[in-house]
Amino acid sequence: MSPTVLIYQKYRFFFNSREETRKHIHVQIADGTAKFWLEPIISLADFNNMSIKDLNCLMEIIKEKKDEFIIAWNRHFDQ
Repeated sequence: MSPTVLIYQKYRFFFNSREETRKHIHVQIADGTAKFWLEPIISLADFNNMSIKDLNCLMEIIKEKKDEFIIAWNRHFDQ
């Protein structure tokens, strides 16, 4: 299961339900994906077929929405 947390512009932010326990968020566009760690600091974990422009934009969105993503993570994973 991959619940959508946020759809913003062309980006879909979501979690994968069966993954590692370190808090992170996945992002999908039409032909690419990325994964960002939320803790201990926001950082890019991995990406596929995304431009530097998209990655920079995503970093700003995630910085702005970090608290919301962590609340959603805790709710989804019952923490």
